[in-house]
Amino acid sequence: MTTRTPWREETSQDVWGERLRRRLGWLESPLATYYLLLGSTSVLVVLGLVMVLSASSVQSYMRGGSVFSQFTNQLMFAVIGLVAATVFSRLPTPFLKKAAGLFFLLAAAMQAAVMIPGVGVEVLGNRNWLQVGGLRIQPSEIGKIAMILVVAVILDNRRAQLYDFRKSVIPTFWFAGLLAALVMAGRDLGTTMVFAVIYLGMLWAAGAKGSWFAWLGLGIAVLLPVAVMTSGNRTSRIGAWLGGCDAPSDIDVAACYQKIHGSWALADGGLWGLGPGASREKWGWLPEAHNDFIFAIIGEELGLPGTLAVLALYLVFAYACYRLIAQSTDMFVRVATAGIMMWICFQAVVNIGSVLGLLPIVGVPLPLVSAGGSALVMTLVGVGILLSFARREPRAAEALRAKPRLVRRTMAVLPNRKGRS
Repeated sequence: MTTRTPWREETSQDVWGERLRRRLGWLESPLATYYLLLGSTSVLVVLGLVMVLSASSVQSYMRGGSVFSQFTNQLMFAVIGLVAATVFSRLPTPFLKKAAGLFFLLAAAMQAAVMIPGVGVEVLGNRNWLQVGGLRIQPSEIGKIAMILVVAVILDNRRAQLYDFRKSVIPTFWFAGLLAALVMAGRDLGTTMVFAVIYLGMLWAAGAKGSWFAWLGLGIAVLLPVAVMTSGNRTSRIGAWLGGCDAPSDIDVAACYQKIHGSWALADGGLWGLGPGASREKWGWLPEAHNDFIFAIIGEELGLPGTLAVLALYLVFAYACYRLIAQSTDMFVRVATAGIMMWICFQAVVNIGSVLGLLPIVGVPLPLVSAGGSALVMTLVGVGILLSFARREPRAAEALRAKPRLVRRTMAVLPNRKGRS
């Protein structure tokens, strides 16, 4: 004799299943990827503006300016980045492919110009800036976009030769290696590591052989310790990360200072935070509070919910990029999307890991959140490229074309509320 599930239990399961399908059903929309990218990026930028205002207000005032000085500067670059993202989101894919070479030449020339005395500027030990009038530009941020586009074009053109290391990987290596070498010449190891991870992520998305990554990884494993040991600053930071800050000596105080105060900021925030604007570490205690260590200020003021919200937004962004890679049939789109995803997500992991003490401090900003004009504008350009790809997916393009007609039809059938009692 068979037993039958009670009708009440069957109905309850069906109802909950139907509710879950309805709530997640919008992810099946052809425009879901587009709006996930747009939504997560917008919230991160707005949160970044608010936190830059909070984290920089005290120091801006103490330097003799307004409490809004750094915020106003960041807001200006956010507007410029928004305009740039809008422009790039409308550019067709063939145009991006054709412009990749010119973009690369511009980025390489600007990065090389950093070495020219009187033109290049050294900041915190790294010579990675150009001084143009009263404006500082970081060419390596432009170089990230340039490398992504050029490598994506080469791999797209040679997709039938991906089995051949010399014909597919070597041509991309010269372009990526040139930009990385120019950045490393300015002693910016953190940004050089970002270039390397972007490049490896793009090769993985293109379907390169796994054995090739072993050789590339071996080369990085040999060069990385050399780069660390040739700089006393890097060596002290690695030592601080490995435990030198548990009981710092007089020699280690400088290397441990930022790490310790970042930890204190997170500890002061506790579970619910001190409240917006109530940070104590921003009063001259935590260096680069509005830049590399802004995540610590988020934890101090907004507590655990604020930090988890930031992590969730980056996860949403990564998921949207994954959808774009999985749904696209264009090799250029897949590889370029993987590069931009690795760029933004890897920087976020390194920055947050540095603040939490899980990774050494390498001076990498939190994308879309930290203060910094060049970084914010070029990151938004990268998001604009992703939006361009998402808009041009076959079903998404049809949905966008049909959207105005759908709105007009909906407005036409809506009841006239003026005549209702």
